[in-house]
Order: sequence, then structure tokens, then C-alpha cells
Amino acid sequence: MTTPQEELLPGTRRALLHRIAVAQAEGRAPSLVATVVRGGDAVWSGARTSVEGQTPDENVQYRIGSITKTFTAVLVLRLRDEGVLDLGDPLEKHLSGTGAGEATVAELLAHAGGLTAEPPGPWWERTAGSLRPELADVLGERPLVHPVGRRFHYSNPGYALLGALVEKVRGASWEDVLRREVLEPLGLSRTSVRPQAPHAGGWAVHPWADVLLPEPQEDLGRMAAAGQLWSTTRDLGRFAAFLANGDERVLSAESVREMRTPAAAVETADVAAGYAYGLGLEVRHQGGRILVGHSGSLPGFLACLAISVEDDVAAVVLANCTSGPPVSSIAADLVRIVAEAEPRIPDPWKPLREADATVLELVGQWYWGTHAFALRLSGDGLVSLGPLSGNGRRSRFRSNGDGTWTGLEGYYAGELLRPVRRADGSVSHLDLGSFVFTRLPYDEDAPVPGGVDPEGWRGIG
Repeated sequence: MTTPQEELLPGTRRALLHRIAVAQAEGRAPSLVATVVRGGDAVWSGARTSVEGQTPDENVQYRIGSITKTFTAVLVLRLRDEGVLDLGDPLEKHLSGTGAGEATVAELLAHAGGLTAEPPGPWWERTAGSLRPELADVLGERPLVHPVGRRFHYSNPGYALLGALVEKVRGASWEDVLRREVLEPLGLSRTSVRPQAPHAGGWAVHPWADVLLPEPQEDLGRMAAAGQLWSTTRDLGRFAAFLANGDERVLSAESVREMRTPAAAVETADVAAGYAYGLGLEVRHQGGRILVGHSGSLPGFLACLAISVEDDVAAVVLANCTSGPPVSSIAADLVRIVAEAEPRIPDPWKPLREADATVLELVGQWYWGTHAFALRLSGDGLVSLGPLSGNGRRSRFRSNGDGTWTGLEGYYAGELLRPVRRADGSVSHLDLGSFVFTRLPYDEDAPVPGGVDPEGWRGIG
């Protein structure tokens, strides 16, 4: 159901406006624009500016920096879904001679390829891409600074390689492939490689004085796939809805869910900060909720896209200054304001259309040793297994159509749940990755590993 913008409560709208007004004033941003998306549609947009009578709207372009990486990741996932490549393929299989070919496609997507954070030479974000005409100029003589696949280390050159991979496999420029396969299908007509009017100018704000300096707007050349794009809050709101729900014209819901899943081993400091990285998407634990999306910056611009899939709320924040307002925190606050003031109304409960008797036979209480668990069947056809009390391993399972089920998340992701039947057809126990779940704690009639003491349960005396 579409929720039109005017249906946000006045108090919610004022709170959103207040948040960006404080951010623009305290962050000393020449301008700041924001959009909130709920239920797949923009439900609020706001802007603040230092120039009277020139308030930007949701169609004004800003440079979005590293949010570009998420677009590049979508292109790579499309290649995987078409069977053109596998995420486990080493880069060398498809793009040879880079000096970083040992890294897999997945490792490059997750910033785990061991590559340097920045290309060699002068500051690439503030100099012309013509200074780095070849991939060798982006990678330098020492492209690897860590063992491949061992740790998360954010790498801009890694995404330049992924852009080159897309070009090699598709036989067309990264820009053309992006426009044809993502921008046009999703209706992102105001997202482009080069700025299109109306667009904001990028500024540096003096740290100790209220004065400005214009920033250059360079074409990044080979580094384009890591940070070149310009976009608007309207387009990025649509992109956020796609990243939450998928679109069969571009990527399925399952593939965008894979992008949102942490895929790299992060450092202790990142764990403490609640930060992880998926396949082209940042994953943050912030303010009690999981936010996925990406931040971005280039000289003169700051950007953030944040999505709470559980709350079905996303926010986009763009500003035209090199430093100043903390756009990631602002986006998180906009999501929180809407999610808390107007929490998502759940869909009506609906029963299953048909109930399989062999599945109904499995639901109810089970024991792993002495730990009590419950197996439940839900209206979406999935079964869930979780502890009856306290914390513990839990997962949903999808039917394989042959009487077995595959775990979808947590400890049991990918593991097989198999009901084991006796000769008379009755259920003896559940086998889950070698764990035996029984109807009674240490059921003597089930094959409990290690056996059950024949004298049974007893007192201490």
C-alpha cells in the first residue's frame, strides 16, 4: 500500500525538518537535502540552504561519492545471476594481468582483496582521471598490502577493478552498462556520470571562519566505478527501495538480500563500532536497529543512504561541502524519527491456504539434550526453530520439496533439517547438522549420541 507524503503526521514532519535544520546550521553546509522513503515511496523531502530563495529540491543533483560502489556491485551481481561468472572466481579468470588476480570477485566486492585503500600518486578525488589512464596506474607497483581474503580493508582501487571487470565481460563502458542495466530500468533519470543541471556546486568551508572555497569537479577516469556518480534524493530514494525489495528487471529480492549480508572479516574496532560490510553495502548496528546502505564523499560533497529493512524506512542525506554535517548520523536519525513516531503497521495475519499433514506432525516442542526448542510453521510456508526461553540458536528453514529443510540464517544457515522416521512411519527425531532433537529430553527411544543411561532420570540420594 502506498503511503502518500501528506499522511506523515505533522509532528513527525516537523521533527524531520528540525533535524536537518540543526544539521545544516551546526555543520555549516551551504545546502543540505534529505528524503525519507517508507513502503517503497518517498513520504517526506526537505532542504536547508544558506542562499535565500534558492532552496534545492529532490531533483537537484549532488555528487554521491562512494555510494557509486553500490551501483557497481549491482552490475557484478547481475553477471553472477546470469551465470557469466561466479563470486568465487579469481579476478584473473576474467581480467588478466592486473597483479591482483588472486583476489576473488566476492573478496573485491567485500573489500577483502588485500588491496591498498587508495591509488598511488596525487589525491585521486581532486585530480583528473587522465593522470591514471590505465589500471596499472590505479594499482601501482604494490597493489596488495594485506593477505588476500584475510581481513576487511576498504579499497577504492578494488572497485576500479570491478568496474574494469564489468567492461571486459560486457564489452561496453561501465557508464553505458550502468545506464542500460540499472538506471533506465529503475527510472533513475537524474543519476549520471557527469553533472546535469540543476546541480549543486561543491564547496570547502573554512574550519575556523565562515567563508567558502570552490572545489574542483574532476572526471575520475578509471576510478569512476568507485565514486563518480551524481544523483538526487529522489533517485536515491528509489534506489533504496530497490535495495530493500529487489526488482526482477535488475536483481531479485534474494540477490539484494545477499548484498546486505556481512561478507568480510572486520577488525575488532569495527566490531565494537557495530560496523560490517556486505557485497557493496555497509551494514551498521546503530541506535538499536540494523541499517544497510552506503556513505560517500568527494571534495565538495557528502552523501549517505541508510535503510532499515525491518522498519521499512530509508533515508537519503546529501550536502555540498567537503566536511561538516555527519550525514551518516543524520540519515540514521531520520530513519529513527519515522520508525519510532509512526511504527510500521504489520500486514494482517493470514493462515496458510493449505496445511501439509506431514509438516504439522513436526511442529511443537523439541529438545536438544535438555534445551527446550519450538518448531513453528508460519503462513509464508517456512518453519522456524528457536529456544523456548532465553537466547540460543534460531533459524527459519525453507522446504526443499523432499521432506527436508534448509536453514536460512544464523548458525544453521545452509544446514539441513531432516525428520527421521521409524519403520512404522512415525517421527523418531529431527537431525539438524548432526544434532539430534527429540520429543523428550534425552529420549531413550531415539538415537541420542552417546546413548542414554538405562537407569533413567533419578534423584541425588
